[in-house]
Amino acid sequence: MRRTGGQLVMLVAINCLLLALGAAISGGSFLSLFNLQSMASQVPEIGLLAIGVMLAMCAGNGGIDLSGIALANLSGVLSAVVVSSVLSGTEDQFAFSLAFIAVAVTTGFVGGAINGLLIARLDITPILCTLGTQMAFTGLAVVVSGGKAVMVGSPALLSSIGNDMFLGVPISFLIFIAAAGLIAAALKFTPYGLWLMLMGTNPKAAVFAGFPKNGVLVATYALSGTLSGIAGIIIAARNVNVKFDYGSSYLLIAILIAVMAGVKPEGGYGRVICVVMSAIALQLMSSLLNFGGLSNFVRDFAWGLLLLTFLAVGRYDLVGFLFPGSRQRVGSGAKPSSTGT
Repeated sequence: MRRTGGQLVMLVAINCLLLALGAAISGGSFLSLFNLQSMASQVPEIGLLAIGVMLAMCAGNGGIDLSGIALANLSGVLSAVVVSSVLSGTEDQFAFSLAFIAVAVTTGFVGGAINGLLIARLDITPILCTLGTQMAFTGLAVVVSGGKAVMVGSPALLSSIGNDMFLGVPISFLIFIAAAGLIAAALKFTPYGLWLMLMGTNPKAAVFAGFPKNGVLVATYALSGTLSGIAGIIIAARNVNVKFDYGSSYLLIAILIAVMAGVKPEGGYGRVICVVMSAIALQLMSSLLNFGGLSNFVRDFAWGLLLLTFLAVGRYDLVGFLFPGSRQRVGSGAKPSSTGT
């Protein structure tokens, strides 16, 4: 069975229910413009990491990227240290910001490409490979920063990315939506999307069809790493400093978002729009728990329980049971889905 529109309908319903519940609990303040803007500004960094997890899962063979948040932190730390040694964040604000962005994106791309090359060329199991690089990226960030927080400051362009609005919408959220849209278009309208989904659905068929398997793997993890680099930029833009251990629970949340979005852990299926809706739903849940005065430890417990619940739901295709029209039989010769929207 393959999920189509049912997962998206369920996620839209969950978001509507959470908004209604939040409004009822808070007497309407949950839906205030300020609170909605605050929640939207917190979605991008974890949402970008979740899209990276989705891409790795779609590749199949137990594909997953556990190094996302470590690479995001390394991108921020390395950018802050390198750029600060050359430019002043107070005197050359625009140049500093552009250089910071360039170094962070490059670091993310290179780190992701290293993951892809190790997995493709050395045939290392993805979960073990990215677990190893996660520790390596974290260790490198510790060495570069000396184990301390590195000051970034508030140079104009970076500060705008992290804190300013455009037409009432946080700029960081618009960047997230733009990145998600580009990846969705690539999955839907380019050969890369077809190759990626076929690799996850039937890797042997992909090999016999002559698809560039190694190239697709390297491109997938390089793209995931680039998203981590962008997340590192947004993290730095929202804070005055960067540190090697920022967002310690982000890995669990990113995986949870991907699972909630209906991404198949065995590979071959994933929709970017569902990941976006899932990330928004997780942020709404987190804000509701904050309104309830619950601690971060309780939230981590809730995320873990929710992850297990959605894995069980996906195992027994509850979405297909609730929305029979969303079920679609996939035969041995069926064309894999490259839907990215």
